Amino acid sequence: MNILAKLKETVISVLPVMAIVLLLGLTVVPLDKILLLRFIFGGIFLILGLTVFLLGVDLGIQPMGERCGAELTKKRSLPLLLICSFFIGFIVTAAEPDIQVFSEQVRGIFSAVNKTLFTFVIATGVAFFVMLGLLRIVINFSVKITFLIAYILLFILIIFAPDSFIGIAFDSGGATTGPMTVPFILALGLGVSAVRSDNDGSFGLTGVASVGPVMAVLIYSIILQKGGFLHTAGSSLNSANELQQAAVLAEKGLFSRIFFPFLSITPLVLKEVLLSIAPLFALFVIFQLWLLKMTSRQVVRLIIGFLYAFLGLTVFLIGVNGGFMQAGAALGQELGKAAISKGGIWYLLLIGTGLILGAIIVCAEPAVWVLSEQVEHVSGGTIKRKILLIFLSIGTSIAIGLSLWRSVAGFNIKWILIPGYIISLLLMIFCPSLFSGIAFDSGGVASGPLTSTFVLSFTLGVGSNSAAGVGSFGVIALVAMMPLIAIQVMGIIFKIKTRKNV
Repeated sequence: MNILAKLKETVISVLPVMAIVLLLGLTVVPLDKILLLRFIFGGIFLILGLTVFLLGVDLGIQPMGERCGAELTKKRSLPLLLICSFFIGFIVTAAEPDIQVFSEQVRGIFSAVNKTLFTFVIATGVAFFVMLGLLRIVINFSVKITFLIAYILLFILIIFAPDSFIGIAFDSGGATTGPMTVPFILALGLGVSAVRSDNDGSFGLTGVASVGPVMAVLIYSIILQKGGFLHTAGSSLNSANELQQAAVLAEKGLFSRIFFPFLSITPLVLKEVLLSIAPLFALFVIFQLWLLKMTSRQVVRLIIGFLYAFLGLTVFLIGVNGGFMQAGAALGQELGKAAISKGGIWYLLLIGTGLILGAIIVCAEPAVWVLSEQVEHVSGGTIKRKILLIFLSIGTSIAIGLSLWRSVAGFNIKWILIPGYIISLLLMIFCPSLFSGIAFDSGGVASGPLTSTFVLSFTLGVGSNSAAGVGSFGVIALVAMMPLIAIQVMGIIFKIKTRKNV
C-alpha cells in the first residue's frame, strides 16, 4: 500500500475542516489564539494518526476478520458460527473506546444508570444482531425484510420508551460503530459471503448490528422507567475538570499551554486504545491456534498491522481530544450565542457552518474510508468511492444542519427520527438490495470518532445557550439516519441510469 497516497487523501479530507474553523475563529467569532494553535496541532496529529491507522486496518484487522468469517463458514457448523459471532460481537463492542465514553456521558445525566451494566447492555445488543446478521447472510434472507422487521420492532418499543431515552438509544447505535468495531464486522461479513461466492451479501451487516444496541437500550430504559429510577444526576464533573485544567494552564508558559492538554490525555488514550486492541488481538491468537493456521509470514504481517492500528488510533484520538474537540465546543458556543441573541444572519451562519462541516467531516472518519474502499473493491469499481462519499457527505450535512436547528429550537428528536426512518424503509421498495445494505452500513460508519467528539462538542456548545442535559443527545442518531436516505437515493439513480444504458 502506498502510504503517501493514503496521507494525501487524509490531508484532503481534514484540511477543509481546519480551514473553516480557523477562518471563523480568526474573523467572525474570534477564539483564543492558544486554543486555535492547539486545534492546528490536533489536526496534524489527526492526519498522521488516521493515515497510520488505515494502514493497520489493511494489514491486520481486515484480513483477520475475513479469514475468521471464511474459516468459520467452511466448518459448516451453523451453531459454531453463531456462537463465535456472538462472542466476537460482545468482546469487540465492550472494548470500543466510544462506548466507554458514551456510557460515562449517560451516567452523568441519569444517576440510576450503572456504567458497566449499560456497556454490557449495548454490547449484548450488538452481539445478538451480529449473530442474526451473519445468519441472514448464510441463509440468504432478504436484507430489506430484515431491516423492515427490525425497525418495526423499534418503532413499537419507542411507543413505550421514555422520550428522554430515545435520543440516547439511537446515539448508542452510532457510538457502537467505532474505528475498531466497523472494520472487523465488515471483514467478518465479507469472509462469510466469500465462501458463499456472494460478496454483495456482506453489505448490511454493520447496519443490522447497529439496530441491536438501540433496541437493547430502549428495553433497558423501559425497565428503568417501570422501576421509577429515571431521574437526572445533574453532574458538574466535566465543568470542574475544565476549570481545574484552566487554572493549571494559566500558570504555565506558552509551550506548556499549547501542548499540556495533549500530554495530559495521552495516558488515558493509551489505556483506552490498548483495551480496544487487546481483545481483538486475543481473538487473533485464539483463532490462529484453533482455526486459521496461518504461515509465519502472514502472522508477522498481521502483528505489524495491529501495531500500526494501535499507534495510529492513539495519535488520532490524542489529536481529536487534545485540540479538535475544545475548538469545536468553543466555536459552537459562540455561534449559538450570537444566533440566539441576534438571530437573522447569525442564525443562517450557524446552520450554514453546520451544513459545511457535516459535508466535510464525514470524509475524515476512519470507518468511512474502510467501507468506501470495500464497496469499490467488491463492486469491481462499478460503485465509485468518490460518488459514495459525495452522497454520504450530503446526508451527513443535512443531519448536522437538523441537529443545530434542534439544539436551538429544542423540539423532541422523535419528530425527525420516526419520519426519517419511515422514509428510509419506503425507499427500500425502489432501491436495489445492494445499495440498501450499503446505506444502512453507511449510517453506522458516518457516526465515528470525529462525529462523537468534534461535531458533538460543536453541537453541545450551541445547545449550551438554549438547551442542556438530555436534549443534547440525539446528534449521533441524526448523523446515523440521514445517510440511509442519501445512499438509497443514490441507488435508485444508479438503477435508473443502468436501465437507460441497457
